[in-house]
Parts: sequence; C-alpha cells; structure tokens
Amino acid sequence: MKKIALFLVIALCAMSCNQTTPLPKQVYPESYTTAYQQIFGHCYDSLPDLAVVALDLYSKGLDLDKDSLIRGTGYNLYLSDIFVPDSLLEEGEYISITNNQLPITAFTFLPGKDYGGTPHGIYLLTIENSSITKIQIFDSGSFVYRNDSLLFTLYYTNAEGYPATYNCNFSGTLIPWVKK
Repeated sequence: MKKIALFLVIALCAMSCNQTTPLPKQVYPESYTTAYQQIFGHCYDSLPDLAVVALDLYSKGLDLDKDSLIRGTGYNLYLSDIFVPDSLLEEGEYISITNNQLPITAFTFLPGKDYGGTPHGIYLLTIENSSITKIQIFDSGSFVYRNDSLLFTLYYTNAEGYPATYNCNFSGTLIPWVKK
C-alpha cells in the first residue's frame, strides 16, 4: 500500500512539473486616437472609375514626427487599397475582397498579405520605442464609416493557429493626407 501511495505522489509531482503555461493572449487596442485618410486618387489604369484611399490609424502613445515617421509606443492599424467611387472615403459599409473576387467594386478593399516580410492590405504594427516589434496580418474583414466614426471587424489567425476576430473603432475627423 505504501508503494502505491508513493507512486501516486511521484506521479502527481511529475504531472505538475510538466504543465505548459498558455501563451499570453494578445491584447490589441479597442480604439484609436488619430486617423489619416491617405488619398491616392485614380491610380489603377485597370479601374478608371474607382479612386483609392488608405486608412492609417494610431493608438494612444503614437504620433508622427515632422518627417512623418512614427514615434512612441502603441499600435498602428493600416488598410491600403480601399476602393471608392470618388476621391474620398464615403459613408457606408466596406468589405474586404478575396483574390478571386472580380470585378473589384466601390466599397471594397484588399485583404492582408505578407510579401516576403513586407505587409500589404490590412495589417497592424506593434510599435515599442518607435521600432516595429510585431506585424499582424488580417485575412479579411469589414468596416463601417458613419458620422465621423469607423467600426472595424477584422479576422486573422492567432499564434496558436486558430481563427480570431479583432473589433476596434475610431471616432473623430479623418485627417486628409495626399500621397505624392
């Protein structure tokens, strides 16, 4: 009987020593404090009826210096290639398109992609002391723009390989920024 009790104690100790610690859950900001609307205009010859804008959002703790370089610690959410009927973001619902969804129409935007370490489409930069420490690419998503507010629902694959959702928002004036 003593051997069985000793075996159980040793087994319990061994099991408690081998427990894995779960990875910390990534916590992204729920809201952003500054948003730029980058205006590219009619830049795709194959899409003459559509203009292109991008959204460049910054969380508390981040800002741009006089040379337009990101400074501080926080998050930078970026959505490129948003297709609009005129030259500015219009109120409405926007959805990401897939690579095989044609034709591209107004109120759509490109999904996130990683091109050899360079993000494009929808992505989130984690910035610490003005340096990028992590890039999260979003597979798809949507956003609504109404009454100077943006509400985002974005989808990605987390570090454990599972589908995840990121919801966030911005309220305020979009600062126009014409890309040259």
